[in-house]
Amino acid sequence: MTVSVESDSCTRCGICSTICPMGIITPADKDTLPGIIPGMESSCIACGQCEAFCKTGAIVVDKGSGHVVQKAWDGSGITPALLDTYMKSRRSIRQFKNDPVSRETILAILDICRYAASGCNGQPVEWLVIHKPEEVHRIAELTIEWMRTLVNTDHPLSPFVPGLISGWEAGIDVICRGAPHLLIPHIEEKNQMAYTDGIIALTHADLAAPAFGVGMCWAGFVAAASGSYAPLMELYNLPSGRIPLYALMFGYPKYKPYHIPERKKLQVIWH
Repeated sequence: MTVSVESDSCTRCGICSTICPMGIITPADKDTLPGIIPGMESSCIACGQCEAFCKTGAIVVDKGSGHVVQKAWDGSGITPALLDTYMKSRRSIRQFKNDPVSRETILAILDICRYAASGCNGQPVEWLVIHKPEEVHRIAELTIEWMRTLVNTDHPLSPFVPGLISGWEAGIDVICRGAPHLLIPHIEEKNQMAYTDGIIALTHADLAAPAFGVGMCWAGFVAAASGSYAPLMELYNLPSGRIPLYALMFGYPKYKPYHIPERKKLQVIWH
């Protein structure tokens, strides 16, 4: 990994060396520009902290990769009150229009997810998008098939599956709620840190989606089945060594929320 410093714009303020989480950037002085300590290049996790906090844009991480420097949010426009309302207005959507969400819109949402926090900036999450409604329906069908294997077992879902199966047989999609699309993150099976990273990335998608007019809902039944039901894994056809982490059903909401319902009172322990 390389860190490039433009001498003409570097003010030698020292923030880059202070902000580096790995502590591998040498502080600048009047005669020397900041840079990675010789021999420590492999310790750089390319998190971009040095680049992000450089006011003049003098530092660029991995410049040769075609990376385009983007301006960060300047701290204006998004008030605490606006953010409060936006995030509290997020709803789980279970009734969808038939209109498909374009691939361009989905990619725009997922591009935001690229910037989700991950352990050591590993960025382990990749995505499977089930875009065809008929494939979403097939996944729901396979999930019901999996549920049939749980009847009269000690599985935690066993008491609930007869009702879900009955609903499905009555023509109600109790699994994917008629959603036109599914979003499934997948990770390396042996990377334990990636489980948390994937949930963080999914939360980014869930929170970003309403700004694009898209509604999402965490598809817990699909997620539960995906981890152990071979026919679903065969349908996903993921690269070797990668496993599905969870699933979000999504599409354009049929209805719009107008109010924010109450939640449990905030409980905080202070030390």
